[in-house]
Amino acid sequence: MKIKAIVFGTTGMVGEGVLHECINSSEVEEILIINRKSFEINNAKVKELIIKNFDDFNSVNYDFSNFSACYFCMGVSSVGMNPDKYYKITHDLTLLIANRLVKENKNMVFCYVSGSGTDSTEKGKIRWARVKGQTENELLNLGFKDSYMFRPGYIQPIKGLKNTYMFYKIFSPLYPVIRNLFTSATCTLKELGKSMINVTLNENKIKVLGNKEIQLLGK
Repeated sequence: MKIKAIVFGTTGMVGEGVLHECINSSEVEEILIINRKSFEINNAKVKELIIKNFDDFNSVNYDFSNFSACYFCMGVSSVGMNPDKYYKITHDLTLLIANRLVKENKNMVFCYVSGSGTDSTEKGKIRWARVKGQTENELLNLGFKDSYMFRPGYIQPIKGLKNTYMFYKIFSPLYPVIRNLFTSATCTLKELGKSMINVTLNENKIKVLGNKEIQLLGK
């Protein structure tokens, strides 16, 4: 089976890295990237759909029924953000998009990037972790063929990509030391992208994937 993938969030570091791995994978034959503004890429595998207001996603005239996977890498930091706005973007918008996709194609594999520290119980003291946990729980029960929640910690970027955040640029040279000291708290962006491709091709029993699982599946 060759993968036809939808990738959200390619204007961010994680989404760009996942797109990079999809382009370089012989297992992926077609990629649709969905953004608010153009990613400006010229590649035979890649098509782009611009949606300026994701709140209108249900009204978008596009057929998503032929895709085998969705790699959802779109998200925002909760730091300094109004809690209600964070909930709307992180939970409501994600579920709005996922519900449209599952309605058209229940055979799709849905991969969602949340983050280390996400609270599956939805009862912890940290609000962003509860919101992420609620979002994960609802996605896992939405009805896709399969769903995977990715919880990376520190992510080593892929050299040469344009959307690498300054924090990662600064610490990138130290990654061998960081990986050695905090193996279970790190993964590479390459491992993250490859692990998404691999769980699309072969079902994995573990659905909530931390750094150790991402490392293993991303080999």
